Amino acid sequence: MQTSKSIPGKNISPLLWGLAFGIAFGFLLQKGGATKYDVIVGQLLLTDFTVLKIMLSAVLVGMIGIHAMKTLGWVELDTKSGSAGMNIIGGLIFGVGFAVLGYCPGTIAGAIGNGALDALVGGLAGILIGSGLFATLYPRLSKGILKKGDFGNLTFPRLFKVNDWVIVIPAAMLIFILLYCLERAGL
Repeated sequence: MQTSKSIPGKNISPLLWGLAFGIAFGFLLQKGGATKYDVIVGQLLLTDFTVLKIMLSAVLVGMIGIHAMKTLGWVELDTKSGSAGMNIIGGLIFGVGFAVLGYCPGTIAGAIGNGALDALVGGLAGILIGSGLFATLYPRLSKGILKKGDFGNLTFPRLFKVNDWVIVIPAAMLIFILLYCLERAGL
């Protein structure tokens, strides 16, 4: 049996880094309480902002880290194209699953790790069924609604024709201020 390491042109290292960071992120989600149903529902009801603070912290660290690595030449960013149709369909699928079960895909994995039966039965089944349905319908969707409002691989720096850091630094400051205000308000 051939492993992906022995296949010419295949580098397994990025997959291993992705797995390691995924496990670390899942651990931090669990430690932060974001894998608990009550915390997720509290976020949806705007009574518990734990999930928002975790996600904003992840965006802040990720945004600065990725752009620092890009600046140092360690990574190249390959921005995928998008459209309003993709965002609407993706948001609806994500939102329905989130509202029905009270978990998002990341927190489902963490809750399964915690032994939550509802995440295992409902969440994993939902992910598998939803993914299967989307894959089945994709050929039709990709020619129709997913193409509506196509904006290509546009990013804010490309839109404004500025260096990435002109967007990253103010965005990071705004996120940091929002996190500070949430914490000060006890939310």
